[in-house]
Amino acid sequence: MKLLALILLAISARAAALNPEEFRHYVEALNRSDPEGTTGFIPNAETWQWMKDNVPFLSVPDRELELTYYYRWWAYRKHIEMTPAGYVLTEFLRPVKHSTDYNAISCALGLHIAEGRWLRNPKYLDDYIAFWLRSGADGGLERHYHQFSNWTADAVYDRWLADGNTASLTAQLESLRKDYAAWETERLTPSGLFWQRDVSDGMESSISGGRKVKNLRPTINSYMFANARAIAAIAALAGKTAVRDEYARKADGLRKLTVARMWNPADQFFETVLEDGKFAGVREQIGFTPWYFELPERGGRLEIAWKQVTDTQGFSAPYGLTTAERRHAEFQIAAQGDDCQWNGPAWPFATSMTLRALANVLNDYTQGAVSAKDYRQTLDVYTKSQRIKRADGQVVPWVDEDLNPLTGVWWARELKLRKKTYYGRGDHYNHSSYADLVITGLIGLRPRADDTVEVNPLAPPEWDWFALDRIPYHGHDLAIVWDRSGAHFQKGAGLRIYSDGKEIAHAVSMERLAGKL
Repeated sequence: MKLLALILLAISARAAALNPEEFRHYVEALNRSDPEGTTGFIPNAETWQWMKDNVPFLSVPDRELELTYYYRWWAYRKHIEMTPAGYVLTEFLRPVKHSTDYNAISCALGLHIAEGRWLRNPKYLDDYIAFWLRSGADGGLERHYHQFSNWTADAVYDRWLADGNTASLTAQLESLRKDYAAWETERLTPSGLFWQRDVSDGMESSISGGRKVKNLRPTINSYMFANARAIAAIAALAGKTAVRDEYARKADGLRKLTVARMWNPADQFFETVLEDGKFAGVREQIGFTPWYFELPERGGRLEIAWKQVTDTQGFSAPYGLTTAERRHAEFQIAAQGDDCQWNGPAWPFATSMTLRALANVLNDYTQGAVSAKDYRQTLDVYTKSQRIKRADGQVVPWVDEDLNPLTGVWWARELKLRKKTYYGRGDHYNHSSYADLVITGLIGLRPRADDTVEVNPLAPPEWDWFALDRIPYHGHDLAIVWDRSGAHFQKGAGLRIYSDGKEIAHAVSMERLAGKL
């Protein structure tokens, strides 16, 4: 058996599309650019080995995108901490007052899982999920877990779509049900929808929100729809039919209520509903959130909202998507008040949510509002915005809290510098996703529950080649290779999917392609 495993490993290595050593220079350059004022569990000196052991390798003709892909894995690794509770992921490298034990914060938990599901070592996420779901009193929820809205059940199910570990998934069922019940106790209104403050959505000082109001927001209601749907699916896998039916009803009810109450026909957008029952009257980027979870039915009726993503009076700006529509009177890039405002600045968190939602629309909806070109352009702006100019004039990869979408300046950082309160709080901020967007959107691996590998690239049609290699998927090792002429990777012309070194699907052109594991 051991000999067979070694033979299969050797075959896989020979069939690999990419040589990891060709990408080592990115990590070496990132290490040189980093003063490493804070060191997580995996220091810079060990990062290259960690990457070789863990991450899928990417090769594309766009060097800015390729650099950013490796930078985001390099930065993600910085936030892995070993604690008495096991591995925990942080958002901030330096301690912040609003964190819980080990500097952990639950706000971006869903995005941490989306990225981390593509790592080979499952223990990082195993421990981290257990920390939030079972480290509290009597093995219950962590005490500050509900400080922020989240979509944990959906994210955990999403992880299963990539790793296929059913035993690990179903073991979370009762904790996820307790989580859902706690949200119902804390935030469910008589209307059947959930309320939330903007700050508890991680979105302070929004045009539609406030720290003390109890508004119905597209965010938490989309999250709870997705959580209910995920719990129903997990219960089905566990053979718990009654639980499946109960949560399927909850999901269906939330879907209908969210569309009925939060879709503003005048603005043709999902909007926050105020405590008085009226629409907030402003299109905010959170209005795209329902499509992250495919809450709208696939009839094409509501996708007109996506015209706003390319409209310069809507959300389109030179350095990123704005968090509120630019035409609104209260849109601003404020130099006063809270350093972290959601009334105009571009947030990588929101951009991550919108890009994944956009990929869903392009893959699963019949509509004419947006195209794959719009996805590529939005991703390109997001990619190029993740830079900072150092004092020595060198421009290096960077992700921080929010940025000025009109100038590209990292805005919260700039305001702290002006106030002389800057201490590196937002350095390499782990509050968004990127690798997952490249893997599931641009390269187009669409995770599924069955043994079919589906790929639908949104990559530029003018690209002559790309490859994503060593992708852990359902216990197998995938590679996705596009080579128009066959000369670049020497594996033949066209689009090909490999599983454990064996070709399982081939197409002449860059198109939707599927093969069996």
